[in-house]
Amino acid sequence: MENKNLKKLKTKANNLPLLPGVYIMKNASGDIIYVGKAIKLKNRVTQYFGAGNNHTAKVKKMVSNVYDFDYIICDSEFEALTLENSLIKQHQPKYNILLKDDKGYHYIRITDEKWRKIEAVKSNSQKGEYIGPYNSGRIVRQTVEEAKKVFKLPVCNRNFDKKSKPCLNYHIGLCDAPCMGKITLENYNESISSAVKFIKNGGIANEDISALKLKMEKAAEELNFEYAAKIRDRIRSIEKIHEKQKVILNDTSRQDVFATALAGNTACTQVFTFKNGHLYDEEHFLFNDIGDKSGLYSEFLIRYYEMRKDIPQQIYIDLLPPDSEVICKWLSEKINRTVNISAPKIADKKRLVDMCLSNASDRLAQQLERNLKETSALNELAQLLNMPNPPRYIEAYDISNTAGDENVAGMIVIKDGRPYKQNYRRFKIKGFSGQDDYRSMAEVMERRLNEYEKGTDAAFSILPDLILLDGGKGQISAVKPVIKKHNLDIPLFGMVKDSKHRTDAITDSDEKIAIKPNRKAFTLVTTIQDEVHRFAISFHKNRKSTAMLKSQLSEIKTVGSKRAENLFKHFKTITAIKQAGIDELCKVDGISKNSAEKIYEYFHGDKDEKD
Repeated sequence: MENKNLKKLKTKANNLPLLPGVYIMKNASGDIIYVGKAIKLKNRVTQYFGAGNNHTAKVKKMVSNVYDFDYIICDSEFEALTLENSLIKQHQPKYNILLKDDKGYHYIRITDEKWRKIEAVKSNSQKGEYIGPYNSGRIVRQTVEEAKKVFKLPVCNRNFDKKSKPCLNYHIGLCDAPCMGKITLENYNESISSAVKFIKNGGIANEDISALKLKMEKAAEELNFEYAAKIRDRIRSIEKIHEKQKVILNDTSRQDVFATALAGNTACTQVFTFKNGHLYDEEHFLFNDIGDKSGLYSEFLIRYYEMRKDIPQQIYIDLLPPDSEVICKWLSEKINRTVNISAPKIADKKRLVDMCLSNASDRLAQQLERNLKETSALNELAQLLNMPNPPRYIEAYDISNTAGDENVAGMIVIKDGRPYKQNYRRFKIKGFSGQDDYRSMAEVMERRLNEYEKGTDAAFSILPDLILLDGGKGQISAVKPVIKKHNLDIPLFGMVKDSKHRTDAITDSDEKIAIKPNRKAFTLVTTIQDEVHRFAISFHKNRKSTAMLKSQLSEIKTVGSKRAENLFKHFKTITAIKQAGIDELCKVDGISKNSAEKIYEYFHGDKDEKD
């Protein structure tokens, strides 16, 4: 789309000084849509508005939306980079590379209890010591498994203060069996501490093995042969782990490696983190509309390390960006140590970058193959439904109840051919009692479109390109008037099942459209129908289970339906109610000490008393 202000913008850009600074692109509403830095403002900004420019699709789209721009002159390129970073953090411009720090990080947790345990977890919300965060769940699980094998730690959740029969791991030499009293609490906690050190250091160094050998010899001299044998077995386990692990670097310092694979304008950047010569963590990022690696790295490296406290002094990369020196200076000031970024050309470091690039290429190939399959399925579906464009944003609905009881609905979203779970929504049918799938579907659509008009829920602020209902003509006929009432024109179809409850066809109420001969579209629609059914029925089962538990609670003396409702509002789950003490129960609105004692007794007394 041609920018009508291009002539004005060119003139303004030509009057910019040849000095370092930051430029701020704005749209017609005055919103900041892009922030960039430059060594010479005039040379950089005129490139956006000059004739015959060869921009990527993303830059062309940005330029077409620029109504005006501001600029700030800086004393140096470093000052410009610092200011650029600050403005991007503050305004989150649409066309800058923005790496969100809300991804699912992984942690290693050391529990806060008498007999501590080590476990892989996905959050750091509970009490205990945490190692992490890690980006790779696979590496976290592998690390925990190795630590437990080396130090013969239990994998169960038994109470070790009570003696019990040991499991198979004890018999095959993988556990010291604290459940059987085969190890003292002191020695057990020593093993836990050694395992934590093992994890934090990314393995055990030669000096640690030497220390273990001295400890083994001392135990043997003191005739403590059982303890000496345990240390001997630990040394053997460590040596086996080291034999299995591939030592990639002789350098034991912390190092990060970056490499990017490009296919057209799509890019995958792979990041490897090394400790003690071993791969310690990894992650990858996918980008669209990328012009070249150097431009990507100029933005990406700043965004990546802005979110991280643990910055290494050595960074290897497959291509140095033109502003690598100023990025090094920014990183060095951030951690108060010298940081070096280099693109190695020979020896081990080059092999490391090549390995990283190979992984980036593999991930990109997988992504492009997946994109191709999904794009083909959406194109095929659009052709079947006579839609001018493939539906990028699809909403699907299903109703679930048991003879009208706990009547609910589920809404799922398919974005670019994939489930978009953050926009899934659940509905409890409120307009009537009993079973009526048609009225239920109409109510849900009415509420969904009302939410769109309110604009308060991000999931409802987007209108779908296609709506699919689990059902046939009845559901379509019930929902069509609702969409029409809101003056909207959204393609609406029902997903029909055969006598064996399998996806069979799509209907627009006038005719059935066979989809089985169209393999890709059939697979997509089947996936959508199965997913929305799963989502709705899981909500129904949860509601039904909660209702039954509330009914169960209300049978306890002094606890009626209102108090049962208050208990669930306060504790959220029946498990939390069961685990609550009397003082905690007393904090619930309407629960007296007498009621709290009755509830506690119900869950913790003898079975005969419950009956």
